[in-house]
Amino acid sequence: MTHDHDLVLRPTPAQITAALNPPPGRNGGDLVVETLAGLGATTVFGLPGQHALGMFDALRRSSLRYVGLRVENNAGFAADAYGRITGQAAPLLLSTGPGALTSLAALQEAAAASAPVLAISSQIPTAGLGGGRHGYLHELPDQAASFRGVVKSVHTVRTQSQIPSAIAAAWKSALTAPHGPVWVEIPQDVLLAEASLPVVTAMDATPEDLVPRPELTAVAAHLLSHAARPAIIAGGGVVRADASGKLRRLAEKLQAPVVTTFGGKGAFPWNHPLSMQSWLEDRHTTDFLEDADVLLVVGSGLGELSSNYHTFKPRGRVVQIEADLGKLEANHPAVGIHADARPALQALLETVEERKDDTAPQRVRDLLARVADRIASQDLTLERNVLASVRRALPADSPSFWDMTILAYWAWSAFDPQGPNTMHSAQGAGGLGYGFPAALGAATADPTRPVLAVSGDGGALYSIAELATAKQYDLPVTWLIIDDGGYGILREYMTDAFGRPTATELHRPDYVALAESFGVPGVRTTPESLEEDLAKALSAPGPSVVVLPAVLRMFAPTHLG
Repeated sequence: MTHDHDLVLRPTPAQITAALNPPPGRNGGDLVVETLAGLGATTVFGLPGQHALGMFDALRRSSLRYVGLRVENNAGFAADAYGRITGQAAPLLLSTGPGALTSLAALQEAAAASAPVLAISSQIPTAGLGGGRHGYLHELPDQAASFRGVVKSVHTVRTQSQIPSAIAAAWKSALTAPHGPVWVEIPQDVLLAEASLPVVTAMDATPEDLVPRPELTAVAAHLLSHAARPAIIAGGGVVRADASGKLRRLAEKLQAPVVTTFGGKGAFPWNHPLSMQSWLEDRHTTDFLEDADVLLVVGSGLGELSSNYHTFKPRGRVVQIEADLGKLEANHPAVGIHADARPALQALLETVEERKDDTAPQRVRDLLARVADRIASQDLTLERNVLASVRRALPADSPSFWDMTILAYWAWSAFDPQGPNTMHSAQGAGGLGYGFPAALGAATADPTRPVLAVSGDGGALYSIAELATAKQYDLPVTWLIIDDGGYGILREYMTDAFGRPTATELHRPDYVALAESFGVPGVRTTPESLEEDLAKALSAPGPSVVVLPAVLRMFAPTHLG
């Protein structure tokens, strides 16, 4: 009797000859890039540093495309977006100590948003490892400890023979649901030493499927089929699992209204008769969801933003499908189904009974009318017009990347993404500086369509150096900077809380002149000319900057009453 694990792939004579005669001039860095290529990577992001030079030298002998950014954190944001757009693990090459640590905020965002980033960092030489104080440049007592609380998994290499397997294990970890960032570190001497090992060929790092338990989907299907007022909250897990089509069919079969979280933008068609859109920071929407007798939550942990700042108190039964085990029932008791959204929605599609409910579309229309009346009662014409101008100027299939700025807060609730996996923001971890470098990563993934980045002037200063990157690689990214002279949302928060703001006002450059100094076209626009100027910039090849001097305000919160 032959077992599968007894089967061994025998090398061909040509493979044996190649293995016995590896090409000269290779080092440990070659094993890194050969492994990445064997796993299917085509592009790497990063920034060189002293201990990492072995990896960067090896790129010369590799088919991998290298996109170098000017700050490690921005390189991490670019890799994050590349991973979100492609669904593949995005390699991020970093150096030891300061270089590695500077990527932490980007890796936190990738973790919060489940973006598959494969960070590979150098380490001090092997002789210095072990937590001592050997005095090496960039030395940390335990570099990996700085990342364990942020990334999904940490992989430490000590010898060249460990490199392929460690990177393959990290790749598999990054792409197993829930996706996320992973960390590999390799000592400088291991990267620099001559490599006598054979060239690394195709590696097997197939991610594991996370399928639901059938007894749980049977219970969920029974609850949903016999509900009087079912409703669905669709989160980012639906987008990442490429399951928006299954979600739509399930909602139609159940006649269940759907609201998307800010991370799940595009998971459900905006203008569908069952679409409640994304108005989660709205008491009318919260009331509607609380009134559901069975609420299906797919791919969301119902965190702060998705629960209207934890004011959401469901009265009915909750069914939660979530790939991240730690988020399962973390905020609300539920029939918790630990699974990726795609197989779980497929299981429900096959087992729910079709519901007839002629009232659902009308209830959705009534809800959206109440939301519209609430917004219309506030003096927010400027903000609504600016957001509408952005939507009209942006091609339907172009992705957009939003920094933590007031217009992005509007977009979470009010922007129609016109498709899944097209609108992304930093709302997972909430750090500044995400929009522009992330857009560069998306343009690297698909340079055939223009990409929009949206920042405030405060967030723009975090990533202004990447204008050089945009120009160097001629990436088709248009950067809209809303210049309100400070940290606008913090100005509002502080004024509301304390009566006046502190530390929110900023001296800033002439962004148009600054862009032009990088060789990037820039234009200063007005709310009235924004649509035309933005459309023109997006249609032109290469990078561009559009600056809108404007003080925007948020709509009044409704989670307080």
